[in-house]
Amino acid sequence: MTINQYFTICPDWFFIRFIENPGAAFGFELGGGYGKLILSLFRIVAVIALCWYLRHLIQKKAPTGVIVGFALVLAGALGNIIDSAFYGLIFSESTYTSVATLFPEGGGYAGFLHGLVVDMLYFPLFSGVYPSWIPGIGGEPFTFFSPIFNLADSYISVGVIYLLLFHRKYFK
Repeated sequence: MTINQYFTICPDWFFIRFIENPGAAFGFELGGGYGKLILSLFRIVAVIALCWYLRHLIQKKAPTGVIVGFALVLAGALGNIIDSAFYGLIFSESTYTSVATLFPEGGGYAGFLHGLVVDMLYFPLFSGVYPSWIPGIGGEPFTFFSPIFNLADSYISVGVIYLLLFHRKYFK
């Protein structure tokens, strides 16, 4: 797919839309190549800490739900690290008019830990039309919240929300 190309899964509700995320969640950037490297190194340190803590939870015989919640967060973090670490090495640059090439001659568009993260799941939430009485934008369509994310982001979000909702008591 080209950048921003999409197709409909469920009209007005769910689309597959190809973007490449240069930074953290929702496209937040930390500032150029050094920011990307700092983010990648932070992710690696966080995964190491999560592995250690998950091992600790297993040894303490923590409830299965707590272990599953942290395993989801760990799986999502690993997925985003793998994408960031290797996507730029094995693909050419994607554009609005051309599709990336797998294993391009001369190498990929970015070095190790500097690749973009592919996000494709698009759920435009709370879409509508501005009321006609609002000057300048009345009658124009809007979308209140339109996240584009990947499965790894979903695992992290579901794991954290699950832990907060159902296992808050475990963490005194």
